[in-house]
Amino acid sequence: MIDTARKPVPPAAIRRASRLRRAAVSSTTQAACILAAFAAATTAAHAQSWPSRPIRLIVPFAPGGAVDLSARTVAQAMAPRLGQPLVIENRGGAGGNLGVELVTKAAPDGYTLVMATSGQVAINPHMYARMSFDPLRDLAPITPVGQALNVLSVHPALPVKTVKDYIALAKTHPGKLTFASGGTGASDHIATELFMSMAGIRMTHVPYKGGAPAMLDLLAGNVDSGFSTVATAIGPIRTGRLRALGLTSAKRFELLPDVPTIAEAGLPGYESVSWYGLFAPAGTPAEIVNRVNADAVAALQGEDVRKRMVEFGVMPVSSSPAAFATYIAGDHQRWGKVIRAAGIKAE
Repeated sequence: MIDTARKPVPPAAIRRASRLRRAAVSSTTQAACILAAFAAATTAAHAQSWPSRPIRLIVPFAPGGAVDLSARTVAQAMAPRLGQPLVIENRGGAGGNLGVELVTKAAPDGYTLVMATSGQVAINPHMYARMSFDPLRDLAPITPVGQALNVLSVHPALPVKTVKDYIALAKTHPGKLTFASGGTGASDHIATELFMSMAGIRMTHVPYKGGAPAMLDLLAGNVDSGFSTVATAIGPIRTGRLRALGLTSAKRFELLPDVPTIAEAGLPGYESVSWYGLFAPAGTPAEIVNRVNADAVAALQGEDVRKRMVEFGVMPVSSSPAAFATYIAGDHQRWGKVIRAAGIKAE
């Protein structure tokens, strides 16, 4: 008969096995440390040699708009500092989501950046039932670049001359006053929803397929009012075809010095601006993010860049990556509340 009883293991054998296990663990730990050190050294070397080739700058909209013009203006000023060109690549679609998605899936090596806006980062996540990326998780903020202002304008036939008049008329005739927008969820629509919420009024939304057709119907008197971009509305305002009541920014804008902000004209605390900013894929080395930040901030401080951006209705702004990230988090939360309260869904 075979004796199946378990025989005691000699103490010497136990000690040998313990030493072997400790040696194996030590070897594994040392290997992991070596690999980590190698990866860190490789990343540092890569960051120091960056950039060694042209950089793609994705603009998630068609050419010719304020976002595209801002990107091209800043890219041109940054190129001499970087020693490499920033090649603009327009990738529009889905409210800018398609272009941003492309960047979130790119290698985090500093050779693919995006000029994203508050639309894709702070607004769209609350409007779209599904998005293939999380902007707060999948993008590395670098710096804001500019703020695009909207201006509350009315057709001259409307019997109002101030923001207070406008609010009073809307309260007297609930739902009768109409406002045009460039589409459901567009910056002018969101700005108006915030305005109505803070003023305690309700108006009728008339969405169009873009700011240009919305402006045409406002000029024709087919709608009463609109929170149009300054770039779109400034011509008709200057010629008297529209009456400007207030700007959505916290400060007055130099191209319309006589137009007060909505906050100072009758709705304290109101502010709604669309911002543009530079982002890299999450995981991009901090050295590269900080380098792009420094060169972008320096470019934005140039008088030629500032003047050019102001001409198409954008106020240049900049900050550190950390400050930009904090601002984005607050903006994301703020617009989420407005969108949920208004029940806005992407079309």
